[in-house]
Amino acid sequence: MRIIIVGGVAAGMSAAARARRHDETAEIVVLERGPEVSFANCGLPYHVSGEIADADSLLLHTPTTLRAALNLDVRTGHEVTAIDTVARTVTVLSEDGTDTLDYDALVLSPGASALVPPLPGLDSPRVRTLRTVADAVTLRERVTTGARRAVVLGGGFIGIEAAEALRHAGLDVDVVELAPHVLPPLERELATLVTEELQGLGIRVHDGVGADSVEHGADADTVVLADGTRIAADVIVLSVGVRPDTAFVEAAGIDTVRGAIVVDDRGRTSAPGVWAAGDATASVDAVTGAVRPVALAGPANRAGRLIADDIFGSGSGRAITQPLGTAIVRVGGLTAAMTGGNRTALDAAGIAYRTLHLHPNQHAGYFPGAAAMHLIVHVGEDGRLLGAQAVGTEGVDKRIDVLATALRAGLAADDLIDLDLAYSPPYGQAKDAVNLVGMVAENVRTGRLRLWYAEDAATIGDEALVLDVRSAAEFATGHLPGALNIPHTELRGRLDEVRDAAADRPVRVMCAAGVRANIAHRILVGAGFDSSSLSGGIQTLRHWYGADVERILSTEGAFA
Repeated sequence: MRIIIVGGVAAGMSAAARARRHDETAEIVVLERGPEVSFANCGLPYHVSGEIADADSLLLHTPTTLRAALNLDVRTGHEVTAIDTVARTVTVLSEDGTDTLDYDALVLSPGASALVPPLPGLDSPRVRTLRTVADAVTLRERVTTGARRAVVLGGGFIGIEAAEALRHAGLDVDVVELAPHVLPPLERELATLVTEELQGLGIRVHDGVGADSVEHGADADTVVLADGTRIAADVIVLSVGVRPDTAFVEAAGIDTVRGAIVVDDRGRTSAPGVWAAGDATASVDAVTGAVRPVALAGPANRAGRLIADDIFGSGSGRAITQPLGTAIVRVGGLTAAMTGGNRTALDAAGIAYRTLHLHPNQHAGYFPGAAAMHLIVHVGEDGRLLGAQAVGTEGVDKRIDVLATALRAGLAADDLIDLDLAYSPPYGQAKDAVNLVGMVAENVRTGRLRLWYAEDAATIGDEALVLDVRSAAEFATGHLPGALNIPHTELRGRLDEVRDAAADRPVRVMCAAGVRANIAHRILVGAGFDSSSLSGGIQTLRHWYGADVERILSTEGAFA
């Protein structure tokens, strides 16, 4: 039996290794267009920064080591240019010319290539992508041979990692992102924290604006933005997205959608005897049902392994799971992570949901070093967990992984209350952040807690009384104009003041993070008021409006 695998790295090499474990006699041929078949592409930015000093550390396996360990026939520098699904052959181009190989099973893992927009000047030698070891080595060489100014076009995961790496290496760095904020999959109010961290590192962020052109120069290029800003650069990193590398697949008549290979839950394509996995395939989102590529190493590795099982009919019956898109990134001293659907995806799918904002400490507040994690969780009207995101200095990875596990297990938000999570003061709280999500979700589902949201802050005073239950000192640092300030500990004795100020209007309560406002909300409900609490408090409000928050908050003109 001959199995041909097109493309190495995550999905391809996982399929090859698993196939060998199924059958010691099979001929397994891996055809890789590039010079490396197995490398740590997620580690590339950290070689640019110098944190991974030796580029060879990124090479996980070579054709020689794979031959020795798994008896794989790995051929680098071999590009598949055509597939004949009837004759079951592939056409291969290498430095030795063109060859035709037949197959019994074909696994497609061609990956994706960097998207190159039609901007004048991108043909400059100073413009690089960050997709291969060679890219990382070239950027590292420029860093160590005098480059001082860098522009990163694109503020997604790789763009942010590249920007941080270049800044860590000592360069002046600008990030340009066409979307309204960096890390577009991250919710707006959390992206503000990432932007502030980037700025704290000395990285200039240009969001909501694109690049118009790159002007070539003798000593440096100039990146010209749509708003007229001109930025000199010795290094320009292009990271505006990727597209499936599937022209030869489409030419073979194999079904694709927007360039991504269509597969079933076993990785089978529309052609008999042909499977596909990795960045070039279209996945069905586990939460929204949207069909899109998911360019993440974890799902690619797992899919490759299960494809090998299907080829050999191992009988396990396990399908390739629909991805949740769980991802994480370091930004300076912060960690940002996410799993499941965000607002944009949920809205596009027409899924009704409520959003919870929490700011719990990563460990016990009395233990030194306690710091807030900023957590967003979307919960369906039926109580189903739909997605979660978090930003913080510590503990973010643990909480997002727990929430991703809960999503995969189909737990409802209320079920999080009962998760038995490890607790010790240096690591967490007796009521862990994940448990707190469940408690808040249950309160919202049962109606014990009603929420209002930061996006309504600019107009909420037109229809309701805003009751700020923070201390007078906190209130003085910034509040919504016209708000009534009564600390929550005094509220029971001052309900008549609230009733007079409300004048039959609803009362919208707020505090720093939502805890005190919830206490006040229950007091108000018990006294017959129409009340709701600001989700996440003024912390979330500040994050939502970012640099524009001073337009919303006042330090005068209210009464207490």
